[in-house]
Amino acid sequence: MADLLSHVLLVYACCTIASWYRPIPDRWIAVAMIGSILPDLNRITLLVANGTLEATLGIPFNVDAISTLGGSIVLAAIGAMVVRDRHRRTFAALFAGALSHLLVDGVKAYADGAAGAWLYPVTWVRHPTPSLYVSSDPAVLAVAVSVTLLVLAVDRYAIRTQ
Repeated sequence: MADLLSHVLLVYACCTIASWYRPIPDRWIAVAMIGSILPDLNRITLLVANGTLEATLGIPFNVDAISTLGGSIVLAAIGAMVVRDRHRRTFAALFAGALSHLLVDGVKAYADGAAGAWLYPVTWVRHPTPSLYVSSDPAVLAVAVSVTLLVLAVDRYAIRTQ
């Protein structure tokens, strides 16, 4: 859970900083925060096994591709289609959140020293990772909360009071 919250908080901080240069309405920041959750939707296998999904759908099915670039594009497109208007802006916000999630996960530590194949469908290559953090480490959440609180304080008391 700390990993998911870290991604959401970092997207909030990044979007808030971006809004200092070009105003972004709060509702689009919230949509980008929702987009940061999209790559972790592959965790549905904790509740429903791939075999169950295959039997239900009647086709071979694997949710591991959700946590890739292609999966994020598909999920952002689905999310953009369910809104009444502003489909392109919704897609952009959802995809920006998902892309930030993938970029942050691209530098975390993996047992074999290579990141996941998150660039699929462009390539299946797993690039070497600098192993900057372990996603289960509570320090990651502490850093994300600290950065978010700092950005929030600067935004509320320095930027918006000008």
